Amino acid sequence: MNKTRNVNWAAFAAEEPELAKTVEDRFARYRHHILATLRKDGSPRTTGLEVSFLYGELWLGMMPGSVKALDLRRDPRFALQANPGPGTEMDGGDVRIGGRAVEVTDAETLARFTEAVNPPEPEAVHVFRAELTEVVRTYVEDETYLVLETWQPGEPVRKVKRT
Repeated sequence: MNKTRNVNWAAFAAEEPELAKTVEDRFARYRHHILATLRKDGSPRTTGLEVSFLYGELWLGMMPGSVKALDLRRDPRFALQANPGPGTEMDGGDVRIGGRAVEVTDAETLARFTEAVNPPEPEAVHVFRAELTEVVRTYVEDETYLVLETWQPGEPVRKVKRT
């Protein structure tokens, strides 16, 4: 597998179905998550975001004129972290996705997306699909080990255990 190829959610899920299901389940627990983008000066910006896993893609939908959409238009790199939820338990672990956001502008795809998610202003929403560069899950195993699972295109999942 070539590391430089573009990898959408379907390709990742086909390669690593167990990790993909775990990540999707973790994102499904809460509606809002944290997106990190890059400002003009290169510093990070974090904002809330709703995500959707539809049609073999990970979708990032944003309100009209949002700063995060402008950030992604300028520099498509992003990091996305699932909402950890209340308390300190983080049942299911912490999951993060890194990649490049590709803005969707064709009318047919936008209509399909907005029909599925029903945003407040479907005619003005910014929609991006994710090209993945990394998926990471961190969790505690047997109340003893911190486990880090990392996937990158062209590589099998690496699993590291720490005490």
